[in-house]
Amino acid sequence: MDYLRWGLLPLLVPLIASFFLFYIKNSTKPSQSECSLFPHDHYWISSKRIVTSDGTISGAVEIQGGNIISVVEEGDWQGNIRRGQVIDYGEAVVMPGLIDVHAHLDDPGRAEWEGFPSGTRAAAAGGITTLIDMPLNSFPSTVSVEAFKLKIEAAEQRIYIDVGFWGGLVPENAFNASALESILEAGVLGLKSFMCPSGINDFPMTNASHIKEGLSILAKYKRPLLVHAEIQQELEGYLELKDGADDARSYSTYLKTRPASWEEAAIRELLTVTKDTRTGGHAEGAHLHIVHLSDARSSLDLIKEAKSGGDSVTVETCPHYLAFSAEEIQDGDTRFKCAPPIRDAANRAKLWEALMDGHIDMLSSDHSPTVPELKLLDDGNFLKAWGGISSLQFVLPVTWSYGRKYGITLQQLASWWSEKPAILAGLDLKGAIAIGNHADIVVWKPEEELDINDKLPIHLKHPSISAYLGSRLSGKVLATFVRGNLVYKEGRHAPAACGVPILAR
Repeated sequence: MDYLRWGLLPLLVPLIASFFLFYIKNSTKPSQSECSLFPHDHYWISSKRIVTSDGTISGAVEIQGGNIISVVEEGDWQGNIRRGQVIDYGEAVVMPGLIDVHAHLDDPGRAEWEGFPSGTRAAAAGGITTLIDMPLNSFPSTVSVEAFKLKIEAAEQRIYIDVGFWGGLVPENAFNASALESILEAGVLGLKSFMCPSGINDFPMTNASHIKEGLSILAKYKRPLLVHAEIQQELEGYLELKDGADDARSYSTYLKTRPASWEEAAIRELLTVTKDTRTGGHAEGAHLHIVHLSDARSSLDLIKEAKSGGDSVTVETCPHYLAFSAEEIQDGDTRFKCAPPIRDAANRAKLWEALMDGHIDMLSSDHSPTVPELKLLDDGNFLKAWGGISSLQFVLPVTWSYGRKYGITLQQLASWWSEKPAILAGLDLKGAIAIGNHADIVVWKPEEELDINDKLPIHLKHPSISAYLGSRLSGKVLATFVRGNLVYKEGRHAPAACGVPILAR
């Protein structure tokens, strides 16, 4: 018996150790009361304006275990009230949470620019329930499995909303099928590349050959390739710019350095390879998505032509291209520098027209923050300042405020910011208020106005770099739910970061 007892001991020790590790790991998980400002597993959200895929209804959404289990119109749900708690939002709009497919959170490596905690709290304050993090501006850039693991580790237990990740397509991995397959197998939702210098040393630009190779690999996984579509062209008047004859504090000087012809050239080259994504093409199953389109003229015409020919192509634009125009940007106000640049008012009107007509598929923030020193706010040099608009908290009220003159509807908002981004990123359980989906919901008041100043509690980091400071916007976010957890409520965030890293399977 002693022999048996001591003989079993080596087998029992690992089991006992595993039990204690499991206990410790699970005992440190946040409780629901820490994850949510409304710690109930089963409840209803009611409103006179609930935006569903079938239209806007008056009624209620039933949530249990983090998912939507029923959606009922007003006359059908009153008898069910006693089955759970009720949050009545009256006339406020209840809409699917926003999905931002284009944001730079810079974690790990440059968290002083923006990190997962501050970025995801800002997103929650803006009604964003899921964002997809770009593979550059963090360090190292997410171009390998090893770098992707660092990204996941940085996100674990530090995100307040759900976060997915794009990987990077760069020259060093474009012709290495096993390298691309490894990072896709690890769970990135797709790949991203630049056709011009990215400004980040470990994220060099690609050309059509690299992109063609990337699409052939992505076809096996049915995941998208996102492309920054600008190709540098020889500039008219370059000598004058170089010699400083034009004032670097003038926005028009910067605008000359990135003309619309750069976008057109890139898109024209892209469309030589997107034919492969057509039915029967050798990259069938792959999809190309053009990010942050700013040229609504020739570039957009090329995209429309490709779509009509059967190419698997979509395109996004951003709120700052819809809100601002070059004529309005003051000398030295480098908060407005981004790439591609904000163009003239006539172009802005054409972007709105294309969005309303469905030629532009969706919206994204292209949230690209940095530390204020790199924006050169005091110097005002547009040619040397870091380019990027910081905007996560404001994309919903900006879209609504500037879109009302064009007659935008709540259904269109949900399509541009939720439904179509979910499809692009392959998020089958997000993007709509529908039975079985995650309970990702934003509640907001379209009629309520807010003045954007640096004292607002929804500013989490570097408010001085926001291009929206001084604006008066309509559309106040009241509450944001992620997988049923009330993570944001009128200036307050849930105590714990309970968002989930999203990995493709």
